[in-house]
Amino acid sequence: MNAIEFDQVGKLYHLGTVGTGTLSHDLNRWWQTKVLHHEDPYLKVGETNDRAHKGNSDFVWALRDISFDVKQGEVVGIIGKNGAGKSTLLKLLSRVTAPTTGEIRVLGRIASLLEVGTGFHQEMTGRENIYMNGAIMGMTRAEISRKLDEIVDFAGVERYLDTPVKRYSSGMTVRLGFAVAAFLEPEILVVDEVLAVGDAEFQKKAIGKMQDVSRGEGRTVLFVSHNMAAVRKLCQRGVILRDGEIESSGTISEIVDKYLTSCQTSESFIDLSHRDYLQKRVYFNDFSFVDEHGNAIGQLSVNRPLRCRFSLKSKESLTISVRVALFDVNGNRVLAFDSRDEGYFFRVEAGGSTILECTTTSNLGIKPGRYQVNISVRQGESLMDHIQGVRYVNIAEESFFDSGRYDSDYLPVVLMRHEWQMTTIKGQ
Repeated sequence: MNAIEFDQVGKLYHLGTVGTGTLSHDLNRWWQTKVLHHEDPYLKVGETNDRAHKGNSDFVWALRDISFDVKQGEVVGIIGKNGAGKSTLLKLLSRVTAPTTGEIRVLGRIASLLEVGTGFHQEMTGRENIYMNGAIMGMTRAEISRKLDEIVDFAGVERYLDTPVKRYSSGMTVRLGFAVAAFLEPEILVVDEVLAVGDAEFQKKAIGKMQDVSRGEGRTVLFVSHNMAAVRKLCQRGVILRDGEIESSGTISEIVDKYLTSCQTSESFIDLSHRDYLQKRVYFNDFSFVDEHGNAIGQLSVNRPLRCRFSLKSKESLTISVRVALFDVNGNRVLAFDSRDEGYFFRVEAGGSTILECTTTSNLGIKPGRYQVNISVRQGESLMDHIQGVRYVNIAEESFFDSGRYDSDYLPVVLMRHEWQMTTIKGQ
């Protein structure tokens, strides 16, 4: 039996506006579709959601002709590059917004963890938000009370349970949000890539809980993540989205391999000038790797230091820290540089722009290949901005040890210069 059915689902947006943009357009749509029962006239002008190029129409399909089924108890991974439509798909399923075309049929209650703080009232305490979310899902107060201790223990927020959620760090908010979604026994659990905000220990606990939910309790899970190792471990089946359309679907191993191959052959990056900054107090508006002369480069070398440049804008005067991390094709973190670790904190001023640079003090020294680059900025423990896959960068294949020898099959992940010494003992 199917728990979820997507039937020719599409979502059309008019860029920069709400609805179709004007009252006359909205009235025309109502007249054509509701009274005359004609096709929506604005569906014909929409373009594919290709974020890398400027189009000719103000109407864009965030999703188009999405059709697939999810069986009860199945765990399905939704993967794709930034802007592919993954989060929009989950928002439609969670009824945060309505589809423009098609129909979504769902069997059972849905609990969603889409973005940090989604579903929480910032002025209410953690305890009050737990009860409110349970009530929205149709649970009685007694049912929620029986689950309260498990939720609090899993989230690790007992000390702050009666503190307003607005005072929680982003990590605390995600932990509580996931615990509420997982432990209030929904038939369908929908999890977006917000787990990336949590620390490694919490991510491990969350993946373990999702496995218990699907395998032990027979509930359905839709999981969106850029961490291919987690997707392989958790999911049975996968769907690749590309520019708002389904590119491929199948077993999780087939889908992940196909996606990683496409990432390795593409020149993928995010144009930060086209992001939505309305809800962000501090945000990135540019990122690049640079050479020793400050010129942007598209490839790194194992034999040179890593140099990267961040450009940020701030709406408030804050003290921040910045992190850059490199992940391999399976989503394993290979390198991470956090300004806090070296004691660097930066003061940014309201309305100003800031440029920061990070340079390693030794050569890069990691195995050649293709890596995903994630960047983030924090105020204390609160996440201000986080971008997964801001770049996909190649580290060139070359001899690291200056011996001319290069054997890619035997290279470790981390390359270090070293010395050998031999002592000969005569007569033995």
